[in-house]
Amino acid sequence: MSHSRFESIGAYLPSNVVTTQELLSRLKQAPSFDLEKITGVKERRVHDTRPESYEDSFALAMKAAEDCLSRSRYEAKDLDVIISTSITRSKNATRMYMEPSFAGSIARRLGAPNAIAFDVSNACAGMLTGTYILDRMIRSGAVRNGLVVSGEAITPIADTAVNEISEKYDLQFASLSVGDSAAAVVLDEAVDDDDKIHYIELMTASEYSHLCLGMPSGKSNGVALYTDNRRMHNEDRFLLGTDAQRTFLEARGRTFADEKFDYVIHHQFGAAAIPWMNAICEREFGSPMPPDLRVIEKYGNTSTTSHFIVLHDQLSQQTLPAGSKLMMVPAASGIVTGFVSTTISSLKV
Repeated sequence: MSHSRFESIGAYLPSNVVTTQELLSRLKQAPSFDLEKITGVKERRVHDTRPESYEDSFALAMKAAEDCLSRSRYEAKDLDVIISTSITRSKNATRMYMEPSFAGSIARRLGAPNAIAFDVSNACAGMLTGTYILDRMIRSGAVRNGLVVSGEAITPIADTAVNEISEKYDLQFASLSVGDSAAAVVLDEAVDDDDKIHYIELMTASEYSHLCLGMPSGKSNGVALYTDNRRMHNEDRFLLGTDAQRTFLEARGRTFADEKFDYVIHHQFGAAAIPWMNAICEREFGSPMPPDLRVIEKYGNTSTTSHFIVLHDQLSQQTLPAGSKLMMVPAASGIVTGFVSTTISSLKV
Protein backbone atom coordinates (compact mmCIF):
# COMPACT_ATOMS: atom_id res chain seq x y z
CA MET A 1 0.00 0.00 0.00
CA SER A 2 1.29 3.46 -0.89
CA HIS A 3 1.90 6.16 1.72
CA SER A 4 2.06 9.93 1.66
CA ARG A 5 4.77 12.24 2.98
CA PHE A 6 5.29 15.87 3.90
CA GLU A 7 6.93 17.29 0.79
CA SER A 8 7.28 20.93 1.88
CA ILE A 9 6.25 23.23 4.73
CA GLY A 10 5.62 26.94 5.12
CA ALA A 11 4.62 29.27 7.92
CA TYR A 12 3.93 32.89 8.70
CA LEU A 13 4.04 34.65 12.06
CA PRO A 14 2.99 38.31 12.38
CA SER A 15 5.71 40.69 13.54
CA ASN A 16 3.67 42.23 16.39
CA VAL A 17 4.64 40.73 19.77
CA VAL A 18 2.42 41.02 22.86
CA THR A 19 3.67 39.68 26.19
CA THR A 20 1.45 37.95 28.73
CA GLN A 21 2.20 40.70 31.21
CA GLU A 22 1.02 43.32 28.72
CA LEU A 23 -2.18 41.39 28.12
CA LEU A 24 -2.89 40.83 31.82
CA SER A 25 -2.35 44.52 32.56
CA ARG A 26 -5.55 45.21 30.63
CA LEU A 27 -7.69 43.00 32.91
CA LYS A 28 -10.04 44.67 35.35
CA GLN A 29 -9.11 42.05 37.97
CA ALA A 30 -5.89 40.04 37.97
CA PRO A 31 -6.30 36.24 37.90
CA SER A 32 -5.89 34.31 41.14
CA PHE A 33 -3.08 32.22 39.62
CA ASP A 34 0.10 32.79 37.62
CA LEU A 35 -1.15 32.53 34.04
CA GLU A 36 2.32 32.68 32.54
CA LYS A 37 3.59 29.88 34.78
CA ILE A 38 0.59 27.61 34.13
CA THR A 39 0.35 28.13 30.38
CA GLY A 40 4.04 28.72 29.70
CA VAL A 41 3.12 31.54 27.34
CA LYS A 42 5.49 34.50 27.72
CA GLU A 43 4.47 36.20 24.50
CA ARG A 44 2.45 35.68 21.35
CA ARG A 45 2.23 37.13 17.85
CA VAL A 46 -0.72 39.37 16.99
CA HIS A 47 -1.90 40.15 13.48
CA ASP A 48 -1.56 43.65 12.05
CA THR A 49 -4.84 45.56 12.46
CA ARG A 50 -3.84 48.78 10.70
CA PRO A 51 -6.37 49.47 7.90
CA GLU A 52 -3.67 49.81 5.24
CA SER A 53 -2.03 46.46 6.10
CA TYR A 54 -4.73 44.44 7.90
CA GLU A 55 -3.77 40.77 8.35
CA ASP A 56 -7.01 38.78 8.34
CA SER A 57 -7.18 34.97 8.29
CA PHE A 58 -7.08 34.91 4.50
CA ALA A 59 -4.00 37.15 4.29
CA LEU A 60 -2.17 35.01 6.86
CA ALA A 61 -3.09 31.77 5.04
CA MET A 62 -1.89 33.14 1.70
CA LYS A 63 1.51 34.07 3.14
CA ALA A 64 2.00 30.57 4.57
CA ALA A 65 0.83 28.90 1.33
CA GLU A 66 3.21 31.00 -0.76
CA ASP A 67 6.06 30.27 1.66
CA CYS A 68 5.33 26.55 1.43
CA LEU A 69 5.21 26.53 -2.38
CA SER A 70 8.44 28.55 -2.56
CA ARG A 71 10.36 25.42 -1.46
CA SER A 72 8.14 22.79 -3.08
CA ARG A 73 8.85 20.92 -6.29
CA TYR A 74 5.29 21.79 -7.28
CA GLU A 75 3.88 25.04 -8.57
CA ALA A 76 0.36 26.08 -7.63
CA LYS A 77 -0.98 24.96 -11.01
CA ASP A 78 0.29 21.43 -10.28
CA LEU A 79 -1.79 20.97 -7.11
CA ASP A 80 -4.61 18.44 -7.21
CA VAL A 81 -6.20 19.46 -3.89
CA ILE A 82 -6.28 22.49 -1.60
CA ILE A 83 -7.79 22.06 1.88
CA SER A 84 -8.30 25.05 4.18
CA THR A 85 -8.70 24.21 7.86
CA SER A 86 -8.94 27.59 9.62
CA ILE A 87 -11.18 28.10 12.63
CA THR A 88 -11.20 31.84 11.97
CA ARG A 89 -12.40 32.85 8.52
CA SER A 90 -11.90 36.58 8.34
CA LYS A 91 -11.45 38.10 4.90
CA ASN A 92 -11.62 41.71 3.81
CA ALA A 93 -10.48 42.74 7.30
CA THR A 94 -13.05 41.69 9.92
CA ARG A 95 -15.75 40.14 7.72
CA MET A 96 -16.30 36.43 8.43
CA TYR A 97 -16.96 34.10 5.50
CA MET A 98 -18.49 30.62 5.39
CA GLU A 99 -19.12 30.78 1.64
CA PRO A 100 -17.45 30.92 -0.79
CA SER A 101 -14.97 28.47 0.67
CA PHE A 102 -11.62 29.73 1.89
CA ALA A 103 -9.91 26.92 -0.02
CA GLY A 104 -11.57 28.04 -3.26
CA SER A 105 -10.48 31.64 -2.69
CA ILE A 106 -6.92 30.52 -1.89
CA ALA A 107 -6.83 28.34 -5.02
CA ARG A 108 -7.89 31.25 -7.20
CA ARG A 109 -5.38 33.64 -5.63
CA LEU A 110 -2.51 31.13 -5.86
CA GLY A 111 -3.31 30.24 -9.47
CA ALA A 112 -4.50 26.65 -9.00
CA PRO A 113 -7.64 26.57 -11.18
CA ASN A 114 -7.82 22.79 -11.46
CA ALA A 115 -7.42 21.94 -7.78
CA ILE A 116 -10.23 20.34 -5.83
CA ALA A 117 -10.82 22.91 -3.08
CA PHE A 118 -12.78 22.56 0.14
CA ASP A 119 -12.79 23.66 3.78
CA VAL A 120 -12.61 21.48 6.89
CA SER A 121 -13.51 22.71 10.37
CA ASN A 122 -12.42 20.56 13.32
CA ALA A 123 -11.34 23.03 16.00
CA CYS A 124 -7.64 22.92 16.90
CA ALA A 125 -7.24 19.56 15.14
CA GLY A 126 -7.99 21.28 11.82
CA MET A 127 -4.62 20.96 10.08
CA LEU A 128 -4.14 17.38 11.25
CA THR A 129 -7.66 16.61 10.01
CA GLY A 130 -6.84 18.12 6.63
CA THR A 131 -3.65 16.06 6.59
CA TYR A 132 -5.64 12.94 7.48
CA ILE A 133 -8.04 13.49 4.57
CA LEU A 134 -5.32 14.30 2.05
CA ASP A 135 -3.23 11.32 3.20
CA ARG A 136 -6.18 9.03 2.49
CA MET A 137 -6.79 10.64 -0.91
CA ILE A 138 -3.15 10.13 -1.93
CA ARG A 139 -2.98 6.58 -0.58
CA SER A 140 -6.15 5.63 -2.47
CA GLY A 141 -4.70 6.94 -5.72
CA ALA A 142 -7.46 9.54 -6.11
CA VAL A 143 -4.94 12.41 -6.23
CA ARG A 144 -1.19 12.85 -6.57
CA ASN A 145 -0.60 15.74 -4.21
CA GLY A 146 -2.22 18.60 -2.33
CA LEU A 147 -1.89 21.55 0.02
CA VAL A 148 -3.26 21.81 3.57
CA VAL A 149 -3.30 25.39 4.84
CA SER A 150 -4.61 27.38 7.79
CA GLY A 151 -4.53 31.05 8.70
CA GLU A 152 -5.60 31.93 12.23
CA ALA A 153 -6.34 35.54 13.22
CA ILE A 154 -7.65 34.25 16.53
CA THR A 155 -6.48 36.87 19.05
CA PRO A 156 -9.80 38.79 18.91
CA ILE A 157 -11.01 36.23 21.48
CA ALA A 158 -8.22 37.49 23.77
CA ASP A 159 -9.45 41.05 23.26
CA THR A 160 -12.96 39.96 24.22
CA ALA A 161 -11.60 38.14 27.28
CA VAL A 162 -9.65 41.10 28.65
CA ASN A 163 -12.71 43.32 28.22
CA GLU A 164 -15.15 40.90 29.84
CA ILE A 165 -13.35 38.82 32.49
CA SER A 166 -14.53 39.97 35.90
CA GLU A 167 -14.06 36.91 38.13
CA LYS A 168 -10.96 35.16 39.47
CA TYR A 169 -11.92 31.99 37.58
CA ASP A 170 -13.53 32.62 34.23
CA LEU A 171 -14.28 30.37 31.25
CA GLN A 172 -12.52 32.87 28.99
CA PHE A 173 -9.09 32.54 30.62
CA ALA A 174 -7.89 30.07 27.94
CA SER A 175 -8.42 32.85 25.41
CA LEU A 176 -5.52 34.73 26.96
CA SER A 177 -3.05 32.07 25.74
CA VAL A 178 -3.71 32.25 21.99
CA GLY A 179 -1.54 33.70 19.24
CA ASP A 180 -1.98 34.43 15.54
CA SER A 181 -0.18 32.44 12.85
CA ALA A 182 -0.46 30.53 9.59
CA ALA A 183 0.99 27.26 8.34
CA ALA A 184 0.85 25.14 5.21
CA VAL A 185 2.14 21.75 4.07
CA VAL A 186 2.27 20.03 0.70
CA LEU A 187 1.77 16.26 0.70
CA ASP A 188 2.58 13.85 -2.11
CA GLU A 189 3.32 10.12 -2.43
CA ALA A 190 6.20 8.77 -0.37
CA VAL A 191 9.03 7.17 -2.33
CA ASP A 192 10.92 5.57 0.58
CA ASP A 193 10.78 5.04 4.34
CA ASP A 194 12.96 8.06 5.07
CA ASP A 195 10.10 10.45 4.28
CA LYS A 196 6.77 8.91 5.11
CA ILE A 197 3.55 9.40 7.04
CA HIS A 198 3.30 5.95 8.56
CA TYR A 199 -0.22 6.40 9.92
CA ILE A 200 -2.75 8.99 11.06
CA GLU A 201 -5.66 8.12 13.31
CA LEU A 202 -8.15 10.59 14.78
CA MET A 203 -11.15 10.12 17.04
CA THR A 204 -13.89 12.36 18.42
CA ALA A 205 -15.55 12.04 21.84
CA SER A 206 -18.48 14.35 21.23
CA GLU A 207 -19.88 13.95 24.74
CA TYR A 208 -17.27 16.52 25.81
CA SER A 209 -18.05 19.04 23.07
CA HIS A 210 -19.75 21.48 25.45
CA LEU A 211 -16.54 22.01 27.42
CA CYS A 212 -14.98 24.35 24.85
CA LEU A 213 -17.18 26.54 22.69
CA GLY A 214 -16.41 29.44 20.38
CA MET A 215 -19.31 31.77 19.68
CA PRO A 216 -20.44 35.38 19.69
CA SER A 217 -20.04 36.88 23.14
CA GLY A 218 -23.10 37.08 25.34
CA LYS A 219 -21.91 40.42 26.74
CA SER A 220 -20.59 42.38 23.75
CA ASN A 221 -20.19 42.38 19.98
CA GLY A 222 -16.95 40.41 20.24
CA VAL A 223 -16.18 36.77 19.48
CA ALA A 224 -15.56 34.66 22.59
CA LEU A 225 -14.18 31.26 23.58
CA TYR A 226 -15.58 29.56 26.68
CA THR A 227 -13.41 26.69 28.00
CA ASP A 228 -14.03 24.70 31.16
CA ASN A 229 -10.38 23.81 31.74
CA ARG A 230 -11.00 22.02 35.03
CA ARG A 231 -13.28 19.49 33.35
CA MET A 232 -11.66 19.40 29.93
CA HIS A 233 -8.02 18.87 30.86
CA ASN A 234 -8.14 15.86 33.16
CA GLU A 235 -6.81 12.33 33.17
CA ASP A 236 -9.96 10.67 31.81
CA ARG A 237 -9.83 12.95 28.79
CA PHE A 238 -6.12 12.30 28.19
CA LEU A 239 -6.65 8.53 28.43
CA LEU A 240 -8.88 8.65 25.34
CA GLY A 241 -5.82 9.07 23.14
CA THR A 242 -3.53 6.61 24.91
CA ASP A 243 -6.21 3.90 24.96
CA ALA A 244 -6.88 4.37 21.25
CA GLN A 245 -3.19 4.28 20.35
CA ARG A 246 -2.49 1.20 22.46
CA THR A 247 -5.44 -0.61 20.83
CA PHE A 248 -4.22 0.45 17.38
CA LEU A 249 -0.72 -0.87 18.04
CA GLU A 250 -1.86 -4.10 19.70
CA ALA A 251 -3.96 -4.93 16.64
CA ARG A 252 -0.73 -4.78 14.64
CA GLY A 253 1.29 -6.80 17.15
CA ARG A 254 3.35 -3.80 18.22
CA THR A 255 4.05 -1.78 21.34
CA PHE A 256 4.75 1.92 21.79
CA ALA A 257 8.43 1.10 22.41
CA ASP A 258 8.55 -0.68 19.04
CA GLU A 259 7.70 2.60 17.29
CA LYS A 260 11.01 4.17 18.37
CA PHE A 261 9.80 7.76 18.19
CA ASP A 262 12.55 10.38 18.42
CA TYR A 263 10.27 13.30 19.36
CA VAL A 264 6.67 14.04 20.23
CA ILE A 265 4.77 17.23 19.35
CA HIS A 266 1.70 17.89 21.47
CA HIS A 267 -0.88 20.53 20.74
CA GLN A 268 0.58 23.69 22.30
CA PHE A 269 -2.13 24.46 24.85
CA GLY A 270 -0.27 24.51 28.17
CA ALA A 271 3.28 24.06 29.44
CA ALA A 272 2.04 22.51 32.69
CA ALA A 273 -0.31 20.08 30.95
CA ILE A 274 2.22 18.65 28.48
CA PRO A 275 4.55 17.03 31.10
CA TRP A 276 1.48 15.59 32.80
CA MET A 277 0.30 14.13 29.49
CA ASN A 278 3.76 12.64 28.92
CA ALA A 279 3.69 11.07 32.40
CA ILE A 280 0.29 9.49 31.69
CA CYS A 281 1.59 8.16 28.36
CA GLU A 282 4.64 6.63 30.01
CA ARG A 283 2.48 4.93 32.62
CA GLU A 284 -0.05 3.62 30.09
CA PHE A 285 2.49 2.50 27.48
CA GLY A 286 5.03 1.21 30.01
CA SER A 287 7.71 2.99 28.02
CA PRO A 288 9.59 6.32 28.25
CA MET A 289 8.26 9.16 26.13
CA PRO A 290 10.61 10.83 23.66
CA PRO A 291 11.51 14.51 24.17
CA ASP A 292 8.62 16.86 23.41
CA LEU A 293 9.15 19.83 21.12
CA ARG A 294 7.55 23.17 22.07
CA VAL A 295 7.19 26.78 20.99
CA ILE A 296 4.39 27.75 23.35
CA GLU A 297 6.55 30.18 25.33
CA LYS A 298 7.13 32.45 22.33
CA TYR A 299 4.06 31.90 20.14
CA GLY A 300 1.30 30.73 22.51
CA ASN A 301 -1.48 28.40 21.47
CA THR A 302 -1.78 28.95 17.73
CA SER A 303 -4.82 26.63 17.45
CA THR A 304 -4.99 24.64 14.19
CA THR A 305 -1.41 25.41 13.16
CA SER A 306 0.37 24.51 16.40
CA HIS A 307 2.00 21.19 15.41
CA PHE A 308 3.31 22.63 12.16
CA ILE A 309 4.52 25.86 13.74
CA VAL A 310 6.58 23.65 16.09
CA LEU A 311 7.88 21.58 13.16
CA HIS A 312 8.68 24.68 11.10
CA ASP A 313 10.48 26.26 14.07
CA GLN A 314 12.65 23.18 14.63
CA LEU A 315 13.51 22.91 10.94
CA SER A 316 14.39 26.60 10.73
CA GLN A 317 16.79 26.19 13.67
CA GLN A 318 18.23 23.03 12.07
CA THR A 319 17.76 21.17 15.34
CA LEU A 320 15.76 18.27 13.85
CA PRO A 321 18.14 15.58 12.53
CA ALA A 322 17.32 13.99 9.18
CA GLY A 323 15.50 10.71 9.65
CA SER A 324 13.72 11.84 12.83
CA LYS A 325 10.55 9.93 13.61
CA LEU A 326 7.85 12.15 15.11
CA MET A 327 4.58 11.53 16.89
CA MET A 328 2.04 14.36 16.70
CA VAL A 329 -0.76 14.37 19.27
CA PRO A 330 -3.85 16.54 18.71
CA ALA A 331 -5.99 17.92 21.53
CA ALA A 332 -9.02 19.78 20.26
CA SER A 333 -12.51 20.78 21.20
CA GLY A 334 -14.99 18.15 20.24
CA ILE A 335 -13.12 16.40 21.94
CA VAL A 336 -10.71 15.35 19.18
CA THR A 337 -7.63 13.26 19.95
CA GLY A 338 -5.46 10.78 18.09
CA PHE A 339 -1.90 10.26 16.89
CA VAL A 340 0.25 10.79 13.81
CA SER A 341 3.46 8.91 13.02
CA THR A 342 5.83 10.37 10.44
CA THR A 343 9.52 10.24 9.51
CA ILE A 344 11.08 13.48 8.27
CA SER A 345 14.30 13.58 6.25
CA SER A 346 14.24 15.94 3.25
CA LEU A 347 11.85 18.59 4.63
CA LYS A 348 13.69 21.91 4.76
CA VAL A 349 13.05 25.52 5.80
